[in-house]
Amino acid sequence: MTVILRSIAAAFSFLTRVPVPARAIGEGDTAARALGQSVIWFPLAGALIGGAQVALAWLLGGHLPPGLIAVALVALSAALTGGLHLDGLADTFDGWAGGRGDRVRTLEIMRDSRIGAHGATALILLLVAKILAIAELLPRSELLPRFDRFAHGDAFERGALWPLLAAPVLARWAVVPLIVFFRYARAEGLGSPFQAHARPAYLAGTTLLALGAIAGISAATPLFGDTATAIGIAAASALGVALALAGLLDRRLGGLTGDVYGAAIELTELAVLVSGTPCPASSPR
Repeated sequence: MTVILRSIAAAFSFLTRVPVPARAIGEGDTAARALGQSVIWFPLAGALIGGAQVALAWLLGGHLPPGLIAVALVALSAALTGGLHLDGLADTFDGWAGGRGDRVRTLEIMRDSRIGAHGATALILLLVAKILAIAELLPRSELLPRFDRFAHGDAFERGALWPLLAAPVLARWAVVPLIVFFRYARAEGLGSPFQAHARPAYLAGTTLLALGAIAGISAATPLFGDTATAIGIAAASALGVALALAGLLDRRLGGLTGDVYGAAIELTELAVLVSGTPCPASSPR
């Protein structure tokens, strides 16, 4: 039980800004093993972020237009993660564009704390895309005016809010294969303890947890089967984006880094949000 609690604490400590005492994770090899085992619980940290976003959407619904609510939700996500994954995205694109095919130069640029033009551009485009996608998910009229509407699934039916919950969960699930199956490009780094101690069996555990989250989200909607299918498609999209990014960077760097893990989380979140966005032809008039 202590091992499980330690790994859960490690997941929340690394992926969120939830205060976790250092003693809850341990020190030295104990902490390193806890970080490796924590990948099992990555979707749980994602569920916290997604749940907070839905709660904020409920609180702001009917008081602000969808665009401003979307800005608030994206800001909340950045605050809960400390902007860690956004920083990884910026560093990854700076390194990819500035490295010009050279492994050593790419890694040097990615380690630089300063943001460059390519990283800033990628960051702005990602945030804008997230805001636009979330704004499309929100109802055009009053959002969640009563809690009982939310409790009985009306929020999901009217606003298709399931992507707000599913995106953080699936993104953190999709990054686990990158940690487990790809080499680490540096001798040491922020993500190296994960890669060194994560095991393929942990992927099975995190997948079961993600499936449980999918079932729970689907059960909260009026149309269980349709929502489950939509989330399944979103999960495939997330995994495809994560593996494509990993393959691309692995060829350049001879492995992955913590920055690539962060970039994968951000891009897969966007993939889930976009896959859940209703097409104009299918949106209610």
